[in-house]
Amino acid sequence: MTDAAPPTPATAPYTTATAPYATPEQPRVAVRGEARLEFDAEIARISITVSARGKDRRAALEDLTRRNSAALELVKSYGQAVEKLETGAFSVTPELTRNGRTERVHAYHGRVHITAVLADFTALGELTTRLADLELTHVTGPWWSLRPHSPAHGEARRQAVREAVQRAREYAEAIGGRLSALVELADIGAEAPAPAYPMPAPPGAVRGFAGAAAEAAPALDLEPKRQTVYAQVNARFTMTPPQL
Repeated sequence: MTDAAPPTPATAPYTTATAPYATPEQPRVAVRGEARLEFDAEIARISITVSARGKDRRAALEDLTRRNSAALELVKSYGQAVEKLETGAFSVTPELTRNGRTERVHAYHGRVHITAVLADFTALGELTTRLADLELTHVTGPWWSLRPHSPAHGEARRQAVREAVQRAREYAEAIGGRLSALVELADIGAEAPAPAYPMPAPPGAVRGFAGAAAEAAPALDLEPKRQTVYAQVNARFTMTPPQL
């Protein structure tokens, strides 16, 4: 035989879990804090496409290998100014021509894509033009951005929180109350991506062709684009009873 559970008093007081979220004695204030700050760009990315052409596959591959090595060596010669160097897609494709009812391979085209990320913008201007001076080389960019873990993102978030607190305080004081406690602070994910490479301006393109001038190409004078960082938060506070 088991003991029956003791009866629960009908007049048991409210617990914290069952109490209303907000009461006339403890009203709630809900606000959104926003920040939009501008910072100098920290890094720049350029895309390099090296091309080659040959009458047969082996000739195209050998030419592409030589040109790719020359481009990589040039980028690596800038040492610590280059933060990242990556090789992307590689392709060798035949160019077909029709001869009567048949098709034959007229030539082979090879391409390899390289991405370089630099933090030294003086070196970037010089490197861009030297790459473009190489034969059959296509340079696109630059795309300016902040580093993914740049302190700029944290500063924008802190500014958004400060604005939320100030806005809530002004609302409370407008009706004769004051803030008493923070109930919730939520990141609503409205910050701009620091991505990787957020909102780049349409890039320019510089191409190098066979027969380029032997003298050194002049360095480009590049003006980094300022980066805008956004942050938004939702904040909820409780306040003292207003004086209505």
